[in-house]
Amino acid sequence: MLSGENVIEVDASPEACYALVQQLDRYPEWQTQVRSAEVIERDGEGRPLVVETGSDARVRELRYRLRYKHEPPGRMSWTYVKGDVKDLTGEYRFEPIDGGRTRVTFRLDVDPGRRLGLLLRGPLADKVRDYVMGSTLDELKAEVETGS
Repeated sequence: MLSGENVIEVDASPEACYALVQQLDRYPEWQTQVRSAEVIERDGEGRPLVVETGSDARVRELRYRLRYKHEPPGRMSWTYVKGDVKDLTGEYRFEPIDGGRTRVTFRLDVDPGRRLGLLLRGPLADKVRDYVMGSTLDELKAEVETGS
């Protein structure tokens, strides 16, 4: 199991942070590990509900389909539908802090399954986790603060 949680503070409102992350089809533009993101289903408000994603996991590209739950502006979470791993869940949480800033928490739990789990062991698993956990929030911060 690859699990992690990371926190960063950004110079943007929770609403701006949520507005960015809920645009799942734009992830390849600002998340370096996301190679592709195709919205399969949208909810009644036009937000992505089911998304097929291709991601760089360092050892190989992974494809997976996730179902998203929207709780604007404080949280967006996801659960696994199908793909190259056994299970994948996670969330973004957005908490307002002083000065119009936001504390962003990113949590991810991945069960790579038996085949991929054989590749992701020891130091390599740590490198993959550190890469995903660190780059996700650093890139979110850069994107939301530039207002792109």
